[in-house]
Amino acid sequence: MSILIVLFCIVILVLLITWVKLNAFLALLVVSIFAGLLLGMPLSGITQSLQKGIGDTLGSLVIIIALGAMLGKLVAESGAAQKISSVMMKIFGKKYIQWALMVTGFVVGIPLFYNVGFVLMIPLIFSVVYEYKFPAVYIGLPMLASLSVTHGFLPPHPSPVALVSQLHANMGTTLLYGLILAIPAIIIAGLLYSKTLKDITAMPLQIFKSQHTDKNNFPGITNSFLSALLPVILLIGTSLLAFAVKENPAAQHIVGFIADPSIVMLLSLLIATYTLGIKTGMSMKAVMNAYTDAVKDISMILLIIAGSGVLKQVLTDSGVSRQIAEVLQGWQVHPLVLAWLIAAIIRVCIGSATIAGLTAAGIIAPMMSQIHVHPSLMVLSIGAGSLMFSHVNDAGFWLFKEYFNLSIKQTIRSWSVMESIISVFGLIGVVALNFFIQK
Repeated sequence: MSILIVLFCIVILVLLITWVKLNAFLALLVVSIFAGLLLGMPLSGITQSLQKGIGDTLGSLVIIIALGAMLGKLVAESGAAQKISSVMMKIFGKKYIQWALMVTGFVVGIPLFYNVGFVLMIPLIFSVVYEYKFPAVYIGLPMLASLSVTHGFLPPHPSPVALVSQLHANMGTTLLYGLILAIPAIIIAGLLYSKTLKDITAMPLQIFKSQHTDKNNFPGITNSFLSALLPVILLIGTSLLAFAVKENPAAQHIVGFIADPSIVMLLSLLIATYTLGIKTGMSMKAVMNAYTDAVKDISMILLIIAGSGVLKQVLTDSGVSRQIAEVLQGWQVHPLVLAWLIAAIIRVCIGSATIAGLTAAGIIAPMMSQIHVHPSLMVLSIGAGSLMFSHVNDAGFWLFKEYFNLSIKQTIRSWSVMESIISVFGLIGVVALNFFIQK
């Protein structure tokens, strides 16, 4: 019954946005309250879930998205984006530009959380789109597929790390097997599938479109790349530094503070304010005006993401994920497929990949001693399932939709199907590896 209620609420949400033309943020709030009532939550519990959903979602994202938008706007306004895209095009050519972005997304995605990587890489994608008139979804999907795969499959991302701990798997082995699965999944879901999406007409946010036409004042190549990619450099650098100072608690605290994505973004923006702004002849007032415009442009995106967090929280607090898992637990299928199914169905119903993965792991963990499956493969099976069919109850869906300025139908055709391909091929890869790997 709970699954039917969830599906009914999702249908209502889609109709409110597409047919009634209700603002997505308002629609998410209305449907979240409606879902809470249908699932039997107390009225006070619904309001608490609303507040917690918005707080938890924006608490981890608002600083990163806002500062990332400011940095992206400055990269565009200074001409650095055009400089970067022209250099990449000279190196890789039009024929291989997707490969270049895909590999960049994979390398960047290993140390970065998905949302951070998305915000940092979007200006790079759009700079290529604006400069060379490529279809935005066709160019962007391979890079975003890389970010998604690393988020779901590979340590040190939070969900895979938590699954490794719960299922008593080896971190290094899981990373190795994850890499084996990740590469074909990215190529199929990102590179090959994107070729079917060239007809999608997308008008990406104009926030990252440069109005700078005087190429004589463009920053240099080194300045452009270092300033735009400084957050990535700092995050990777502090991750490596953390290993070097692990015997020094005081140094660990300092490195941990600097390594926080919010601090990294702030430091990067302050440095870029000089290197891409003041140094290239922009006045401080012009730079600050660009930052103000950037935040205005992404304000509704923040609200919509907050709304998706509310729906996720209501569905989580109602206990529906546990009910779904208990129903599926009795199914007579191979353990790896069962774990994938549990994670996939919870993901579709709840929207959160992390909750889907952790709930599935909580059900499977007590069985691990009896099912004789390699724990690393179980981690990857659950991770693959947790990426299944991202749609209107997932913040990632709205992040992609709003930045690329797509309709819900276009977003489902591109983003949701891409996530599903990754999930299905992840399962196929896990089952194939299971034939060769003994526990």
